[in-house]
Order: sequence, then C-alpha cells, then structure tokens
Amino acid sequence: VQLQASGGGLVQPGGSLRLSCAFSGFTLDYYAVGWFRQAPGKEREGVSCISGSAGSAYYSNSVKGRFTLSRDNAKNTVSLRMSSLKPEDTAVYYCAAGDYCSFTGSIRHIYSGQGTLVTVSS
Repeated sequence: VQLQASGGGLVQPGGSLRLSCAFSGFTLDYYAVGWFRQAPGKEREGVSCISGSAGSAYYSNSVKGRFTLSRDNAKNTVSLRMSSLKPEDTAVYYCAAGDYCSFTGSIRHIYSGQGTLVTVSS
C-alpha cells in the first residue's frame, strides 16, 4: 500500500495550490479519502474528506469555502484544491484513506502518506 502526495510548496498569502495523492496497492472505491494536516507544535487537524460512497465532501471550519476536495476512483487519485491561502494554513499535509469521514472533515484513517509541506508566507 502506498500513498504518494505531491503539490506542496511555498505560496504567498491569497494564493492557490493543488495537492494530489496517488494511491496504489489497493482499490480506493470503498474507502473514505481525505487530507489532514499538522503544523509545527500543533496537533493534527482534519482538513477534508469524502466518504467511500462518493457522497459530499466535508470540510473543517478553518478551510470551508476555500478548499475543494475531489476523488477519482478510476485513477485512484485524490486532489485538494486550496485557494485564498493564509499563513495559518502552513503545515505538512497528509493524504489518507480510511473507514469513516466526519461532517467536520476528519477522516479515521487506515492508510496515510508521507506528507507534503505547504508554506504560506510573503
């Protein structure tokens, strides 16, 4: 099982980034998928997730309206489009697959990747 996240980098406040995650070694169809993040010195925070039944995406209050999550089961990929980025969005972002997605965008993950660093700074 592998989850390969990409797309992180340095961006100015107000800018946009698109994170991608490629899953391999298992079929994504029946898993909830999403992203969580961890900033230096802070606890891990759920960002967004979609249930395994491919219903609506859910988001944490801190990113709602700015981030958009999508999944492509045929390609075994998940993407997170981030816009209007703020310095407080700076964190390592991890993609994950699991068995539950909460209404607050937190995924109960079974598998997670190595993370990709997003830095929002001028």
